[in-house]
Amino acid sequence: MESFSIAPAATRALWFLPVVLFVVLVPVVTLVGGSLVASRAARFDISPAGLRLRGDWYGRMIPAEQIRGQAVKRVDFAVEPDLTPQRRVMGTGLPGYQVGWFRLRNGERALLYLTDRHRAVYVPTTAGYSLLLSPADPDAFLSAVRSMAR
Repeated sequence: MESFSIAPAATRALWFLPVVLFVVLVPVVTLVGGSLVASRAARFDISPAGLRLRGDWYGRMIPAEQIRGQAVKRVDFAVEPDLTPQRRVMGTGLPGYQVGWFRLRNGERALLYLTDRHRAVYVPTTAGYSLLLSPADPDAFLSAVRSMAR
């Protein structure tokens, strides 16, 4: 019996592997890590000026005059399935954490900060999109938004 070893691979062809791993993995780990940190640090600040969403890349200030305060409501997705997030356009869609731009089942464009579907609050705006948020205290949040957006 005769045995033959495999010819050694050209190491020149393998130099790109660590580069590709670095170029791909570092941004992915950074984005996922940032999303995980943001999921615990996100908050909603209500002032006479409006509603400020803080926590990650999708944070913004929504002026009080753009919020339709009387249409703000708690959402039960079993009763109102048209408000269920249907398709992610740009954002994070981890189990128990949906943040970013989504299309709702009714076709409406929405910015989500949704962690608990039992605490979901629907905030329509006059800016061409709505918000679906999960504040820790939905009833106090509703009251504050309604009084701010008179």
